[in-house]
Amino acid sequence: MAIPDTNTLAGFTWCTLIFFVFICSRYFLVSGIFYGIFYYWFRERWGKYKINLQAYKKGQFKKEMYWSTIAALIFAITGALSVGLWQNGYLKIYIAPSLFPYWYLPVSLIIYMLLQETYYYWLHRWMHIPKVFKIIHKIHHDSKISSPFTAFSFHPIEALLQAIFLPLVLLIIPIQLYVLILLLTLMSLSSVINHLDIELYPSGHKAFFAKWVIGATHHSLHHKYYKYNYGLYFTFWDVLKKTESPYFRQLLNRFSKHSEEKTQY
Repeated sequence: MAIPDTNTLAGFTWCTLIFFVFICSRYFLVSGIFYGIFYYWFRERWGKYKINLQAYKKGQFKKEMYWSTIAALIFAITGALSVGLWQNGYLKIYIAPSLFPYWYLPVSLIIYMLLQETYYYWLHRWMHIPKVFKIIHKIHHDSKISSPFTAFSFHPIEALLQAIFLPLVLLIIPIQLYVLILLLTLMSLSSVINHLDIELYPSGHKAFFAKWVIGATHHSLHHKYYKYNYGLYFTFWDVLKKTESPYFRQLLNRFSKHSEEKTQY
């Protein structure tokens, strides 16, 4: 399907609608699949990796879906604006992989992820300033026990603040189109995994990956205590700025076969 010309109002509206339908479909599909796998079809297998044992609040999922749909509209509008910038030659998105050395394909992905990690870490800390929190970030934290549907449950201002990152960086740093699509896919998957409240990453003596890549244990501590664990993909900023929860490293062992106690916190 051809991309509409966003220089016209009709084209921009049509492009926004396409993005909105795609983003909503992706949200409900991915979140629904994760919920079905880990909370329904294979709950006996994965239930032992559940982090919080309390039941979800009545109406929580419905509320998360409501705010996620509004966030999807914000993301769609930003996406349509980005397409317009691209069509007019402002964004550094390129098609032919050979335009830059092939080693730049993975390097550009890493650069974007590290920049986004840095942007989000400091944005996230700013959103936890009490006056800002009440206006912008409280909606996300109304899900005290997160779920797959919490992944995009944001206040519209928070959704906008997250959405503007990519267009701004795309003005400066080149990235191949399919690498950009991969980045967007990783963003969606990591957000659902982080909010799953079921730990998927290895624990115990195999926990090196989980120590540096954010998973459900790391992010559930943020939803519980608010003042720790502000990262997006990686834990290094929390480690460097000493904002990682003091419980995190020890809790990584709670699902290990070598651990006799399944720690609750």
